[in-house]
Amino acid sequence: MKEQHCAYCMGGELLDQFGIVICQLSVSTLILFKEQSHPGRCIVAYRDHVGEIVEISEEERNAFFADVDRAARAIHAAFHPDKLNYGAYGDTGRHLHMHLVPKYKDGFEWGGTFAMNPGKTFLTQAEYDEMIAKIKANL
Repeated sequence: MKEQHCAYCMGGELLDQFGIVICQLSVSTLILFKEQSHPGRCIVAYRDHVGEIVEISEEERNAFFADVDRAARAIHAAFHPDKLNYGAYGDTGRHLHMHLVPKYKDGFEWGGTFAMNPGKTFLTQAEYDEMIAKIKANL
């Protein structure tokens, strides 16, 4: 099921505002978050438009978390964060997704909750492409 006003469902210009699709996983899309105050930050978005984890079967839930795990391992291998934070929000954008936010001891916001979109660090297309290649090489 797709929702026409949902960036995760529709992609295109809606998604381009904040993310770049890296690839499809088993039941999810892996997306590089354009704002890179936390180098390697990604989103794993479930393939269907559901708002809550309880709206999918146990099998689908397990597959979703396997996708999150696969993406997390790739981020760890590519960027070597000191900690990876996981955020599942959706008060207004009700599409099941999880933010994977690498944290670095000498980096931005270490020791605190990450900002949803700090709006501080944007990269060139070549830099985004390089990050995507690093992640894909470790999937």
